[in-house]
Amino acid sequence: MPTLAIDKGFITDLAKLEKPVAKRVAEVFDEFDAATHTGLHLEKIANARNPRFRSIRIDQAWRGIVLAPVTGDVYTLLKVLHHDDAYAWAQRSNVSVNSATGGIEIRDEAELDRQIPEMEQAAKSAATPIFAHIKDGELTKLGIDDKVLAFARTVTDPAQLDAAKSFLPETQWDVLFGLAAGYTPDEVWADLGAQILDEPVDTEDIDAAILRSNDRVVLVSGPDELMDVFAYPFATWRVYLHPTQRAVVDATYKGPARVTGGPGTGKTVVALHRAHMLAKRGDGKILVTTFTSTLSETLQTGLDMLVDDEKAEARIEVSHVDRVAHRVFRKVHGAPRLLGSEDEKALWAGLIGELGLNFTPVFLSEEWRQVVLARRISTADEYLAAKRTGRGRALGPAQRAQVWQAMWEFEQALIQQGVWTHETVRREATRLLEESSEKPFRHIIIDEAQDLSPDQWRLLRAAVAEAPDDIFIAGDTHQRIYDNRVSLREVGINIAGRSSRLNINYRTTAEILGWSLGLLRGEPIDDMEGGLDSIAGCKSYVHGLAPVLNGHPSADAEAQFIATRVKDWIDGGVAPSEIGIAVRAKWSASKIESALRKAGIDSINLAKASDDDDAVRVGTMHRVKGLEFRCMCVAGVSAQLVPAANAVTPLEDDKQTHQQGLERERCLLFVACTRAREELLVTWHGEPSPFLIALDKNRTGVPA
Repeated sequence: MPTLAIDKGFITDLAKLEKPVAKRVAEVFDEFDAATHTGLHLEKIANARNPRFRSIRIDQAWRGIVLAPVTGDVYTLLKVLHHDDAYAWAQRSNVSVNSATGGIEIRDEAELDRQIPEMEQAAKSAATPIFAHIKDGELTKLGIDDKVLAFARTVTDPAQLDAAKSFLPETQWDVLFGLAAGYTPDEVWADLGAQILDEPVDTEDIDAAILRSNDRVVLVSGPDELMDVFAYPFATWRVYLHPTQRAVVDATYKGPARVTGGPGTGKTVVALHRAHMLAKRGDGKILVTTFTSTLSETLQTGLDMLVDDEKAEARIEVSHVDRVAHRVFRKVHGAPRLLGSEDEKALWAGLIGELGLNFTPVFLSEEWRQVVLARRISTADEYLAAKRTGRGRALGPAQRAQVWQAMWEFEQALIQQGVWTHETVRREATRLLEESSEKPFRHIIIDEAQDLSPDQWRLLRAAVAEAPDDIFIAGDTHQRIYDNRVSLREVGINIAGRSSRLNINYRTTAEILGWSLGLLRGEPIDDMEGGLDSIAGCKSYVHGLAPVLNGHPSADAEAQFIATRVKDWIDGGVAPSEIGIAVRAKWSASKIESALRKAGIDSINLAKASDDDDAVRVGTMHRVKGLEFRCMCVAGVSAQLVPAANAVTPLEDDKQTHQQGLERERCLLFVACTRAREELLVTWHGEPSPFLIALDKNRTGVPA
């Protein structure tokens, strides 16, 4: 009985098909596993590059190109195109086996044959070839075959290599691009290391290559699984993992482990696949968690697309940290009566008045959270001896005694009033979990880990027994957008020797990524282990338009310009829901929303948006975290708005906290800009943000 495999390239094509055609494709291949070759109209193709190519009729105007097996019954769907285009593709293209990875490759062989002699001739009078310093043996070791090697020896300009992406085998182009970007063969090898085979590869055995190519080919076991693939054509990550990602997903760790990497490198994808993998192992309940309900909903959506096994699905719970804490708390104490934020401020203010203190409610509240709760301080002596790294005001012994008295009185008032805060609920839940020998989870997967607070980390540590594969962490401290800093060791989590880094960005073009990385260049970002982190190796292989930066004399002029640009995007074929607009503060979006309305463009607040809303998404820089858009406008990046004055401690109050505030604001801008997939527009009115001025002052649109 024939089985169908689907190549990665087809999934991308499917998203571009008109709905009636896509529906017909689904109908045809829904019956593939039960059909005969004759019934499916599998026909040989005249003058095909590969004699194993077959065409399959979708309807009168459309054809699919299928690679038939030499032995076995796995047929691989490669393309679905209009009749003439499908046959032209089959006559130009070929499949091969990569000698290093053993995986299947697809190339435009006709174009490669045409390019080589032309470029050989041009290279005779051009500059030194780009790869002149790399020996043939090193290239061969990295999977470069003879024909691509001949092409590589003619490349004298990076632009030639960019143009070659359309016709070279994907993995071989990745290798050449990495070398051209300045990476050594060993560094490129490290990127490919998870997929390079130790044993020799039979490059003639395409059937075996297809079965091992899970980075670009998915085997469909039945109609239901086929329909799932067709239902989510944009979510190709559901099926395909880069080998470096797959290695992290499938590994067995002796304890907690972490994956890091820059924006768009697939950390969340890896976390979700790891949850699925652990669930299929069948050894206990798995928690997938993060720090907000919005992000946990996004994780749930991803898992819904990924997990199709009812047993595995039943083993996975998606909940944000506070929901877990409250559930543990309620089992013992019932529902807590929570102290509202305004009531909390009033309580601190009342204590300041009673005790005659020269502190603000905000200072005392943050001292309680960032020092007492973060370090689990329970006595005056512990507080007097505690480090207060990063706090905005130095305190002498007498002042510390006063502050401790206020915090002690605050907690006594909570007890007397019978009220709780989210922090005290977490603290009590952590105590209950630590005292219990029965833990609610066997594995915990943590996404956006950089924004969890120390007490949230302790809660999660207490919710799972110490054992192999107990905790898996995904995060990037360059994307920290809240004032939470933690040493994993201090909260009982040791990841020494169990940390992996992802470097390939799958979301953003090289131009947008490179510009955005400039926002953080030279900034000392911690790694949550007592050292500094770096995403200098983060790279994108996709090229596109450079970011556009545009300043305006007023907020009204800026809003009108944004509305015009958004209309251009929509007129160019971008769906309104694929456009995002991010601002630093909620109130600054009103003029932009008004300008969009006047231009006849629907917009919706991100907090209220659903998948069915055909409208431009507008929200704060915090709200766009974890999302992505084809076209992104980051607006209001003005000196008076970014960095936000109320988010940064004045320099004269505390230099270290001031610098941390600026770092957090830079990271927030960085996060917003890297939500863009294809186009990024950055606007401001009046003076631009100092973060923009600090970039290359010669960039277009950034005043000197």
